Amino acid sequence: MAEVLVSGAGIAGSTLAYWLSRYGFGVTVVERAAGLRSSGNPVDVRGPALEVVSAMGVLPQLRAAATAVDRLRFVDARGHGRASMRVGDREGGEVELARADLATILAEASRDRVEMRWGDGISEIEQSAAGVTVGFESGERAHYDYVLGADGLHSAVRRLTFGDDGEFVRHMGIYIATVPLTRAAGAADEVVMYNSPGRSVSVHPAGGRPIAAFMFRRPPVAGLDYRDSEAQRRLLVAEFAGRMGPFEDVLDEVRSGGDLYFDAVSKVSLPHWSRGRVAVVGDAASCLSLFGNGSSLAIAGAHTLAEELARTPHDPATAWGRYERRHRDRIGASHRGVRFASALMVPGSRPAIGLRNTAVRLFAAA
Repeated sequence: MAEVLVSGAGIAGSTLAYWLSRYGFGVTVVERAAGLRSSGNPVDVRGPALEVVSAMGVLPQLRAAATAVDRLRFVDARGHGRASMRVGDREGGEVELARADLATILAEASRDRVEMRWGDGISEIEQSAAGVTVGFESGERAHYDYVLGADGLHSAVRRLTFGDDGEFVRHMGIYIATVPLTRAAGAADEVVMYNSPGRSVSVHPAGGRPIAAFMFRRPPVAGLDYRDSEAQRRLLVAEFAGRMGPFEDVLDEVRSGGDLYFDAVSKVSLPHWSRGRVAVVGDAASCLSLFGNGSSLAIAGAHTLAEELARTPHDPATAWGRYERRHRDRIGASHRGVRFASALMVPGSRPAIGLRNTAVRLFAAA
């Protein structure tokens, strides 16, 4: 039985661990965090990802945890509605739920078949014809047949295997953050968004656990550590204070030290997603989305990777090639849609905000 190390216990990593264990691999998952996150904006499970979660037997659980949101309402500084649009495709079977709920349900599906290493990370990768020797941040070392990086935008597996992030990761001019709230802003079936030039703040009811999301346009902030939550809080307050419209009090939730998610919207461009006995998947490889479908792409990609490795477990180069050819076709449309998504969600000027609202009203009336 081949032994596989999966780096990352998020959506891609948990899906990958489930299918690898189901196909007969021995699976260890290493996750730097001490446990699963409780933050992050709600995400969608749609398209090919629906088939994957259905085959895992967890679709009923996802539906039980789903939000009721089907509308996005844009408001002015006084909270008055200016335009609204339908979101999602519930009739088509699409499911929206909190990112943390999705990750937890996926992780629980393989809990009894997978070894977990919480609070640890990968610091060294050495490949040979016989496999991969991994050095962990804890100081331990172990040998695996394959190492698969599902460790997100700041992937250690990608950096150790392919090189520095500066070569492959491009900042798209937008930062995004979320923080849990104590109260919602609108009805249970709507997200409410306020825009000032180059910024947006929205409140999502998230099935009774409301979340505020912040997006703002800015070039890369020199020296900002993605793990320094206090510096991120200061940056958010500086960017949004006095620019929150009806949501000014939401900044108090940022200042109070709630569970903050913060990162840059970035595009990962790797010429290949594998090298030797190491491959990457999900955000570590490619995913980029402002509409929540990055999670669906991560689920579909993880399943494809596991499926192809199971087909030729002793010929990784062939397995990686099939995985990449199948999954690159899926991600193209997501990457091409980022410009439209950013114009819709974060208009850069007051005229652009007005133009967006007019276009949304015309589209809704058509």
